[in-house]
Amino acid sequence: MVNGEGAVQTLPATEVVPAAVHTLRAAGAALVVDLEGAMPRVLHWGADLGALDVRGIEALRATSVPAVLNNAPDVPRLFSVWPTEQDGWAGTPAQAGHRGGTATTPRPRLVDADTATAPDGGGHIALRFDDDVAGTRAHLTYRLDAAGVLSVDLSVENPAEAASAYLVDGLRALVPVPDRAGELLDFTGKWCRERAPQRLPFSFGTHSRRARRGKPGHDTPFLLVAGTPAFGFAHGELWGVHLAWSGDGEYLAERLPEGAGAQSRVIGAGELLRSGEVVLQPGERYDAPTVLFTWSDRGLDGLSARFHRRLRSRRGHPSTPRPLVLNTWEAVYFDHDLDRLVEIADRAAEVGVERIVLDDGWFRGRRDANAGLGDWLVDERVWPDGLGPFVEAVRERGMQFGLWFEPEMISPDSDLARDHPDWVLAPGQGAGATARNQHVLDIANPDAYALVLERISALVAEYDIDYLKWDHNRDLVEPVARRGGGDRPLVREQTLALYRLLDELRTRHPRLEIETCSGGGGRVDLGILDRTDRVWASDCNDPVERARIERWTRLMVPPELIGSHLGARRSHTTSRETDLSFRLAVALTAHAGIETDLTVSSAEDLHTITAWAALYRELRELIHTGDVVNADLADDATMLTGIVAAGGERALFTWTRLTTSADGQSGRVRFPGLDAAAAYRVRVRSELGPASRHEVSDPDWMRLALDGGIELPGSVLGVAGVPLPTLNPQQALLFDVERLP
Repeated sequence: MVNGEGAVQTLPATEVVPAAVHTLRAAGAALVVDLEGAMPRVLHWGADLGALDVRGIEALRATSVPAVLNNAPDVPRLFSVWPTEQDGWAGTPAQAGHRGGTATTPRPRLVDADTATAPDGGGHIALRFDDDVAGTRAHLTYRLDAAGVLSVDLSVENPAEAASAYLVDGLRALVPVPDRAGELLDFTGKWCRERAPQRLPFSFGTHSRRARRGKPGHDTPFLLVAGTPAFGFAHGELWGVHLAWSGDGEYLAERLPEGAGAQSRVIGAGELLRSGEVVLQPGERYDAPTVLFTWSDRGLDGLSARFHRRLRSRRGHPSTPRPLVLNTWEAVYFDHDLDRLVEIADRAAEVGVERIVLDDGWFRGRRDANAGLGDWLVDERVWPDGLGPFVEAVRERGMQFGLWFEPEMISPDSDLARDHPDWVLAPGQGAGATARNQHVLDIANPDAYALVLERISALVAEYDIDYLKWDHNRDLVEPVARRGGGDRPLVREQTLALYRLLDELRTRHPRLEIETCSGGGGRVDLGILDRTDRVWASDCNDPVERARIERWTRLMVPPELIGSHLGARRSHTTSRETDLSFRLAVALTAHAGIETDLTVSSAEDLHTITAWAALYRELRELIHTGDVVNADLADDATMLTGIVAAGGERALFTWTRLTTSADGQSGRVRFPGLDAAAAYRVRVRSELGPASRHEVSDPDWMRLALDGGIELPGSVLGVAGVPLPTLNPQQALLFDVERLP
């Protein structure tokens, strides 16, 4: 097959095998790999062990060989960096494949190693293997970045001199973890309820989560975490794994009675390949998607800190203030009328909006969700003068302009489908049922790819578009291509074509920002985030649901990359009614926006929204650069979430009640992330309006917090904790905390 960029690559061969142990260290984490022998082994992944001397290295080696068990192989079972049955590993192998039913038992051997240490911490260990049984060559590279996040890249090559094709069934990155990792956490979900956490014991056998939707899906595992039992946000030792890939994927946690070498169990991930999807002809190579591993000795917030630091250190990470957005969808839906939209733009400018995004309904035939996808031309019947008058009105009011697309989809009722029915991603016998009245466009087809690219690029150039909302509203079902003969599975090629499309648009239009949306939060992964500037966490703007969804989305994605919008009083997706103050509080602590019709808002509500917009502009530097923290609370009806400035000088905390609970009072609640030795001024921000209470009066200290602020030592606020008001359901309070000199 091909590598991740679509080009055939062949690797040189050498026979240099260093006998050494190499350590990568960064941000309190360390990976120690023994390179001696035919197959390297991970001696340690977790807490930094310091600069190991010869005695330390030999001690790790000496303690890395387990016992020989009864009724077992007569040599110790080892768990290599590329685990196979040859090592006595009876679990899921790193590599699975064959040559027409033969060469099914890989026996890789190390033939080359390259190591380097980075000056700011971390570095890499690059290994190359030959395999005389499978007849393949392979690469494995560990990289530890300055945030202490370990990335693993694997590839397998069918050498040019091979006599037959090699079919790859799987290539997985697997890392051993110790027996104290006794509990698992991953995620499930559905449309409008994404990233719902689920916990279970790390039991014997294989816990396998597979995303077979052509994308991670609304029920994506997202992040698989193994940790010490009852770990929380601020406590516990954890090992996590994430697949940075926007197609099919699999996560696994595996525990066998005999263990995994000197360790007890294994976690890992890889692309979920469909049968026949990757067939390597001689000289071709398959590059597996990057798998990211993280370790923390301070709970889930410690994992978040590493992911956020990694993302924020990217060269292309947004560096300008994240503009307050208004999206037109829940204001007008498909009813596009220039006068009405200009009136919305007037209200938006008055309250402080900085970017308007025109959502679905602007292109030919798109008067509802049943037609038009693929015909990316402005509908002259609705926009007789094109989008120019509205774009001009938006810019005259000092705002940026964005536009919605769904480039990977095609409506059966569209000119594109009528002209090119073979561009629908479907079996030769015909497409199955539509979903949301649409099919999937085969963008891996060069002609379809070129048409989509040129039409989007032309519109971006014509209107100098600042921002694209890139949607993807259905799963890929029977994702096979009729072109090239036979029904060949195409999820991988479709995903790589998407990546190329995004990259090319960014190259042509360097200022362009892109939001990834997939029916809301159905494609939130660090592969898509390498090419986009924002994720739409969910189509649900109901703040009760949204508060939970965003809490867990922030586990990997920092707030500045998460879109969060103020919706209508009565939620479009749940019909729940909530107070304006609560909706504003939930939307504040991310990349904030508005998705409601401001022209029907009262003067009082517009005044409050204007104050909220000003508060967002005041606090967004803190929100978009600070460390995310969460209080571990016994009452899951309440949440205390915070964002603490990197230097600790300021923090913003949100105290939220979602439902009623048995407890009448909170008791002492700790504000996490603060310095116990410092002193702080705490005040309640009142710009969003009052929060309804379920009590006669607040705790006594709150009187001062509400009236200009109260000074409290960090030892009380962050260690002993303070009692908080008993709010009514669907209410929130904002605490602005400043460290005193």
